[in-house]
Amino acid sequence: MLLQVLGTAAGGGLPQWNCACPGCAGARAHPRRRRLHASLAVRADERRWYLVGATPDIGEQIERCPHLRPGPGRRDSPVAGVVLTDAELDHTLGIARLREADGFDILATAPVRDALVGRLRLGEILAPYTRVAWRELGPDAVPLADGVGVEVSAVPLAAKRPRYAAGTGPDLRTWAVALRLHEPATGRTLLYAPSLARWTEDFQRAAEAADVVIADGTFWDDDEPARAGLPTATATGMGHLPISGPDGTARRLAGLRARCLYTHLNNTNPLADPDADQHALLARSGIEVATDGMVIDL
Repeated sequence: MLLQVLGTAAGGGLPQWNCACPGCAGARAHPRRRRLHASLAVRADERRWYLVGATPDIGEQIERCPHLRPGPGRRDSPVAGVVLTDAELDHTLGIARLREADGFDILATAPVRDALVGRLRLGEILAPYTRVAWRELGPDAVPLADGVGVEVSAVPLAAKRPRYAAGTGPDLRTWAVALRLHEPATGRTLLYAPSLARWTEDFQRAAEAADVVIADGTFWDDDEPARAGLPTATATGMGHLPISGPDGTARRLAGLRARCLYTHLNNTNPLADPDADQHALLARSGIEVATDGMVIDL
């Protein structure tokens, strides 16, 4: 199974266009600190790739990844579709950029599809331009492409819906899911969870069975949002388990056999600086921070 990390930043990217915080200022001054929105590309078979998340940076992300560039024909593209972990704008706005395609798949859970079709009207918007095949994502593994290749299934996490979808549908844990990407031919599995509001028993079981876990690294500690100017906010309250602390995810990841990495870094997170001391702290537990462009070959 071949994957490429297309981005590792939380909402707004790094730097964020309207932010002059130390993290964003540092990214402007030092290009190697720049990060695009969190996303993956996974090879479904010899010809087709799927994007995990469709971010506002989708055009640049495709250009940065040679596997995703068009050819040999003028309009031939290996991008066959998108797999969604949730309905957040930062993970879905790029779908509209795919309107030039002849057609593509979108794999999403039922509430995520309903939000994108019912609230964002993506079905109506895209219909005059291209064909979109909506495929439901659930606990049972389905192949990304026809035939033998990578399979995907959803691990329900939380009823965390985007603001634009407030008040729509029941509070289901399939609003935000982790993705289990499995290749039957090799038996290898990757678990991807860029938004992790709760460490559930289902997620623990999936993490224990995985060879690679890429987890939510939005905030270093629970008080980080308050220090950044949101006095009543905590990481947990914003739907992201912090990395450090007695209930942090680093302690849990350190106990897994899998290769573990963090993604979805907020501009306030010290890990956004590759020279920060926190990287060494994680390394002592065998935990890495994913970088834009990183290739993972399982």
